[in-house]
Amino acid sequence: MAQSILFVCLGNICRSPLAEGALQAAARDGEATLEIDSAGTGSWHVGHPPDGRARAVALANGVDIGAQRARQVRAADFDMFDHIVAMDRSVLNDLKALQPSGSSARLSLFLDHVAGREGEDVTDPYYGEDEGFATTWDDVTKGAEALLAAIIRS
Repeated sequence: MAQSILFVCLGNICRSPLAEGALQAAARDGEATLEIDSAGTGSWHVGHPPDGRARAVALANGVDIGAQRARQVRAADFDMFDHIVAMDRSVLNDLKALQPSGSSARLSLFLDHVAGREGEDVTDPYYGEDEGFATTWDDVTKGAEALLAAIIRS
């Protein structure tokens, strides 16, 4: 049975597109059938591609996220996706406030899926240097592998 996952950050140009790409890469072996997407809580970047630094770090790791386009999370997402995964606690709180009553999506914090990283945020690299994007890539790769393992086990 296919599982659907929506990754959510603030603007959908850094962390959530990287998470989407990392999970697509982790799922390439076909152990799980996944529908993967990403969105932001804000509308600032709707229609824009991921940040160039995010595209560069993903590409350096063999993943092309250049075709992705930012979008804003919408009420229908809470019934379209099995899992909605927040990149940080602030985004998770926003998602909880947006989640319609009776929706079926399970909300989680991304790094809660990584043993020993529970409660941690994926650092937002947007206002920092290029090295921050490499750190974010490492975090989302670990999160993607752990989330995929949990989905396969379920």
